[in-house]
Amino acid sequence: MRLLGIDIGGSGIKGAPVCLESGKLETERFRIATPQPATPGKVIKTAAEIVRHFDLEGPVGFGFPAVIKNGTVRTAANIDSSWIGVNAAERLAEATGRPVVLVNDADAAGIAEMHYGSGRGRDGVVVIATLGTGIGTSLFVDGKLVPSTEFGHIEMKGRVAEKYAADSVRNEKRLGWREWGGRVNEYLCKLNELIRPDLIIVGGGASNKYEKFSPCFTVDTEVVPARLRNQAGIIGAALAAQTAA
Repeated sequence: MRLLGIDIGGSGIKGAPVCLESGKLETERFRIATPQPATPGKVIKTAAEIVRHFDLEGPVGFGFPAVIKNGTVRTAANIDSSWIGVNAAERLAEATGRPVVLVNDADAAGIAEMHYGSGRGRDGVVVIATLGTGIGTSLFVDGKLVPSTEFGHIEMKGRVAEKYAADSVRNEKRLGWREWGGRVNEYLCKLNELIRPDLIIVGGGASNKYEKFSPCFTVDTEVVPARLRNQAGIIGAALAAQTAA
């Protein structure tokens, strides 16, 4: 089976058909910059354009940068606040003419990483932290997802953690890899204090350069890079869409 997965991010909306047997993209990703401001109408129009581009039958899975409850957006840290209270699953289904499954974007990445990547076969408590525009997290206990965790919003240095250690902060402040890696290490140590996981998986776009900042890590738990890197959100969204197939 192959299904379309779409990852709605703070800077880009990208999608691709995914082979669910192998967990691999069947084509190159198709990406469109996230419209600014990222209001419901503009984002939904862009997402529908990606669905039309692939013209693939069947349900579509969307990873979305917010807490999702029964298809409705409950938070808006990295998107426009006008999303709060919007039933995004319904709106996306109307715009695309397809059954839609909507999940938190970090949860989507975690689902993929646990099914096909660095978390495959791992029991115990596993946290996936995706470093990108913000910091997204997903939490698994013995392979089962605890949905919509927001550990990127724990307090650090008098601000939310993602305003201190996200990859966007590295770019904005032009931090070197060692300086930024130290910030990421502080974040992982804080995460370890709060949750005591058996494994932390570092994902997101920055995981492509994992070897440049991971030597700074001193956190007292096992830390590994995500295997699926920045494809994880698309793959996990497609995997989640199986529930509507």
